[in-house]
Amino acid sequence: MVLTALRGALGFLTRIPVGRDEAAWAAFARSPWTFPVVGYLVGGLVSLSLLVPAPAPTVALAFVLAVYAVTGIGHLDGVADLGDAAVVHGDREERRRVLKDSQLGVGGTVALVLVVFGLATAALGLVEIGSTAGRGGVPLTAVGLVVAAEVGAKTATATLVCVGDAPHEGLGAALTGESSPGAALPVLALAAPVALLAWPRILPGLTALLAALATAALVARWARRRLGGVSGDVLGATTELARVAALHAGVIAWTRF
Repeated sequence: MVLTALRGALGFLTRIPVGRDEAAWAAFARSPWTFPVVGYLVGGLVSLSLLVPAPAPTVALAFVLAVYAVTGIGHLDGVADLGDAAVVHGDREERRRVLKDSQLGVGGTVALVLVVFGLATAALGLVEIGSTAGRGGVPLTAVGLVVAAEVGAKTATATLVCVGDAPHEGLGAALTGESSPGAALPVLALAAPVALLAWPRILPGLTALLAALATAALVARWARRRLGGVSGDVLGATTELARVAALHAGVIAWTRF
């Protein structure tokens, strides 16, 4: 069951061609602890882009491409939909209608630009950290921050899966309906060691993790008030927003404290 759940998590959270069968999906849906585990793998793979021997802007572009080459662009759809819903002047039903609309509006466009721009600018900060804290030519601290941010983003999403309620049938209901608030405890326990990866300091990694969780709390509060609960779009957007927030928080903690 553990291996099946991990296969399902890889199939859903990455573009790795495994775990696309029904049994793997069902096991994954009942196992939110798999989110941070996959986060460690994704963070490690994405961080390889920081080793590209190129100018900082090129490395930043490589980083953005690596993120979506590994994870896919499915979660960006949630960012776009929530961006469009956020600018709607109406009630919950009107916002839900906008969420289901496949057309991209101004709010969604701005949200997508901000997320991608946020990743690129965070990567520039990571390059700077790597150049000053690298050992043997390998920016270990920057790599640790990338992993911490990715684990944080996946943990943030998994936490919403555990404590959230979906406003309607769909992906959100399929995940939140299978987990209880108590399932968040192993999720957090598996994520906690990531704070040590931005060695030799603990604060940057811890800050990245906490920033991701804070982002999830803010998104959840907004979603409950404006949408009535946590939908699949909310979960996808949480992953993207929490990743950006965690990266910037980690970089700030390293450079300022």
